[in-house]
Amino acid sequence: MAERMTHQPFFYGNITREEAEGYLQQNGMSDGLYLIRQSRSNLGGFALSVAFNRECYHYTIEREMNNTYVIAGGKSHNSPSELCEYHSHESDGLVCLLKKPCNRPKGMEPKVGPFEDLKEHLIREYVKQTWSLQGEALEQAIISQRPQLEKLIATTAHQKMPWFHGIISRDESEPRLLNGQRINGKFLLRERDDKGSFALCLLHEGKVLHYRIDKDKTGKLSIPDGKKFDTLWQLVEHYSYKPDGLLRVLTQPCLRPDLPLDSIDLSCPPIPQNHPRNGATGGIFSRMKSYSFPKSGSKQKASDMGARAKSSAQLNPYETRPGNKKQVSKEAMPMDTAVYESPYADPEELKPKTVHLDRKQLILEDGELGSGNFGTVMKGVYRMMKSEKTVAVKILKNEDNDPAVKEEMLREANVMQQLDNPYIVRMIGICEAENLMLVMELAELGPLNKFLQKNKHISKKNITELVHQVSMGMKYLEENSFVHRDLAARNVLLVTQHYAKISDFGLSKALNAEENYYKAKGHGKWPVKWYAPECMNYFKFSCKSDVWSFGVLMWEAFSLGQKPYRGMKGNEVMQMIERGDRMESPPDCPPEMYDLMKQCWTYKIEERPPFVVVERRLRDYYYDISQ
Repeated sequence: MAERMTHQPFFYGNITREEAEGYLQQNGMSDGLYLIRQSRSNLGGFALSVAFNRECYHYTIEREMNNTYVIAGGKSHNSPSELCEYHSHESDGLVCLLKKPCNRPKGMEPKVGPFEDLKEHLIREYVKQTWSLQGEALEQAIISQRPQLEKLIATTAHQKMPWFHGIISRDESEPRLLNGQRINGKFLLRERDDKGSFALCLLHEGKVLHYRIDKDKTGKLSIPDGKKFDTLWQLVEHYSYKPDGLLRVLTQPCLRPDLPLDSIDLSCPPIPQNHPRNGATGGIFSRMKSYSFPKSGSKQKASDMGARAKSSAQLNPYETRPGNKKQVSKEAMPMDTAVYESPYADPEELKPKTVHLDRKQLILEDGELGSGNFGTVMKGVYRMMKSEKTVAVKILKNEDNDPAVKEEMLREANVMQQLDNPYIVRMIGICEAENLMLVMELAELGPLNKFLQKNKHISKKNITELVHQVSMGMKYLEENSFVHRDLAARNVLLVTQHYAKISDFGLSKALNAEENYYKAKGHGKWPVKWYAPECMNYFKFSCKSDVWSFGVLMWEAFSLGQKPYRGMKGNEVMQMIERGDRMESPPDCPPEMYDLMKQCWTYKIEERPPFVVVERRLRDYYYDISQ
């Protein structure tokens, strides 16, 4: 269900056109009385129902590619609420101005469609089986990639429905419907070919009727001259409520013969007394108690990742079937990479009790990935028990044999060894050989700020996705009482354009159970422009001071990698903050994101939001713009 609309009292959720008319009639049918409902044919879309002259008028609100909403032929708006506000002053094609919202009865929540609960189970099982994830990695995958997963599941869920029989012929379908109880409205869907053409087979008075379902150039599905839908399950849901061109409504699914009966839950939601489907047995969305998705097999090494991604294509709305000529590559998800899950997630790859690695298991490749005051970063391969892992190797340049430099690297290793989260660069270990080497997961696209400087075409949705992932990693640190102390866009590394990881834990500190902040002994070589006031004034560092730094990181991200407080010196920045001034919004930055930055820059630490709140705000906004 659309996150943006659930709080609006005039949003009714997944109700039918007839139900909408009923609510308008109950509230007097005055001219301009209106409500919003969820579209039952367009994914992410809505419908506007308006009363005028004792009649009801219905308008489809489509979601456009740029995440705006529009009534066909009308002006685009950022949200359905904004659209309603506009039409309260301008009719602009509507039958009348919108004058009064028809609010839901007290205590009534927006209606959830019959597919919603099933969708949650399908998403969880798909992620679990396709990428062999479990535990925290599974939960993080679902939270971070929910918009993509929801679209993927919604457009392919019919493959898991008991009423979908795959590619079978007309002659094969009829015996299946005629076997067993011959209930009027019994139905199945079949695939006519591998070019996106389907058929709805319906039992009526002992005869099987066949309705062709075609897909148009935009991907919409419909029976000839019928209403168009984004998905087959929406089509089935619609015709289970009204015949609308069919001889009768759909009542009972004809189960696929390859499904064991004990895997199907035939319970269905209560049906209103006056509903045309009342009295039928078996739910249209009969729930499968067990699911079988294409499996990627056991844990795979990096070279097998292509096969893993290919195995998931059967439930991939962004790729066409092998028989089709046109191939469309899908947007890679973090879980498609070899570094999403912990390298020691496989029980046979036990995490070593010591951080020290055998030099013989480490192969360095030619060419530097980067360099700094500490030395260089090289690409390498670490040979594990069952697999090989591509790694980044930070090699200490300690020509003067400075023990402080070595101590700093060992401190970073000690911190990183304790962390295990998909959005934090994991440490594999330390190797002491010709030089001291810190071996970590590889993020080949490098620092976020440099990537954004070179890729200014990147979408706001993509930036929000990456920033949200950073907030998830920081929430993990907050939950485990770790203070990063150097959070900035330069210390966020990209595995792919859609997968970010937090790195550089050289300044990090673990807080004791009784502590909520760490107090430094004095000024060091500190990134002042990213530091909260209490860090500079009192040398106090906490998860809340990391929140301040995160606000600066957000500013860097939405300004496409620009330097914060450009042209200002550290003391000038401190004076500016003490005056109550803050950086202005980056050009074209969404106002919701700039508002969150300013909350992160709240002067009083007790009034500054924690990461658990920041992550939720980012998540909600990301879901909104991704639907």
